[in-house]
Amino acid sequence: MSQLAAQNDAVGPPRGFVAALGERSIVLVGMMGAGKSSVGRRLAARLALPFTDADNEIEAAAGMSIPDIFATHGEAAFRAGEARVIGRLLQAGPQVLATGGGAFMNPETRAAIRAKGISVWLKAEFEVLMRRVKRRSDRPLLKTADPAATLRRLMEEREPIYAEADLTVESRDVPHAAVVEDIVALLCKFLGVHDLGAKGAGTPP
Repeated sequence: MSQLAAQNDAVGPPRGFVAALGERSIVLVGMMGAGKSSVGRRLAARLALPFTDADNEIEAAAGMSIPDIFATHGEAAFRAGEARVIGRLLQAGPQVLATGGGAFMNPETRAAIRAKGISVWLKAEFEVLMRRVKRRSDRPLLKTADPAATLRRLMEEREPIYAEADLTVESRDVPHAAVVEDIVALLCKFLGVHDLGAKGAGTPP
């Protein structure tokens, strides 16, 4: 384990962080493959908050997988259910909430996140995303003749909306702990929490 990873696991929320966050959720948005779930789990552990994956909650509510929802009911039905589930989840803050790639595109969902959360865009370059999404076969929107072209088109459509997020952090090929510390540092600045350590253990990245 790297020194940064060990530090990441060892420290808890910065002093004053929980009070400053209040009942808000930290909501991770961004493209598929940006690392919202994997980084989100580590961020939640770092901040001693619950972690919720919106896609998992959508599947539980529907009683079927997301690819099956797309195949059976279509994208419009999936998006409607997604908006309802995220709206419900936002009532349960504070937490770290990972959302699906298209969730933030819904104006009502963006408004709900703005009202009850702090949004963090995990921004990644095309090559990073493509390399990651090729490892999985459960991406309904990429089941096309040219997945790379589809991914580029989705990025062009979505990135101007993702840019409305409160914070932007680069998701890149480094240990997740490094991305987590980037997020914590920006959250502290956003919340006006100046002590990045926890019980004197942590130091700024």
